Amino acid sequence: MKDYAVKVENISKIYELKNKNNQYKKDKKRFYALKDVSFEIQKGDVVGILGTNGSGKSTLSLVLAGISDIDSGSVHVNGEQALISINTGLNQQLTGLENIRVKGALMGLKKKRIDEIIDDVVNFAELGDFLYQPVKKYSSGMKSRLGFSISLALNPDIFIVDEALSVGDKGFAKKCMDRMMQLRDDEGKTIFFVSHSLSQVKNFCKTGMWIEGGVLQEVGDINQVCEHYSEYVEQLNALKGKEKQKVLDEKFAKRLLPPQKKRKLFSLFN
Repeated sequence: MKDYAVKVENISKIYELKNKNNQYKKDKKRFYALKDVSFEIQKGDVVGILGTNGSGKSTLSLVLAGISDIDSGSVHVNGEQALISINTGLNQQLTGLENIRVKGALMGLKKKRIDEIIDDVVNFAELGDFLYQPVKKYSSGMKSRLGFSISLALNPDIFIVDEALSVGDKGFAKKCMDRMMQLRDDEGKTIFFVSHSLSQVKNFCKTGMWIEGGVLQEVGDINQVCEHYSEYVEQLNALKGKEKQKVLDEKFAKRLLPPQKKRKLFSLFN
């Protein structure tokens, strides 16, 4: 049996820049969301993914969950994985109950097992009659409740939690953390945990992974990685407005790809 849960080898993910209206720019600039990232995570490890806004954390989460393709490299996942995020994986037009049934069907589960999952989700999510309403009418906190509860009930080998506890009430967030502690300590699940709360990451995770500018900076002991990341953030925030923006612009410029050469079209009649 393979000891690793996830092995990532030299992966890169490229996006095209869009404008404020979410339209692609005419010059079609492209940038690395992730660039040449490699790491190996053992089964049962709990990994805190750190990085400033736009660093590539959510892109990595989508790649690990098998939702987003990569442009180069390889990703090997040993087991079933589930992404727990505020909006990912829920059909906005379907009701909460219909989303549970669809998720179960996609996993190839029989009707009896899906019915059992529904009971588990109802008990954990505490959505009441909203379970029978379209998800598009849910608040972000309610979507997080539903998505988290479905993933827990499906019981995958690998959990990928992307800021799912940053919305909603503190009571439910504590309930989720308690359940994840149980998954970590009693069931030996592999968990990737994305959060801006350093204290939460340090208390929950064993391994730290710091991504900045789409590049993997460090993987190792959670306290050591958190210390290095915290020092970087403090230095960045200590810069004044224009000076800070200059540093951010220079960092992003390194992620841009060279312009693609336009191909000449040749006519058969030339």
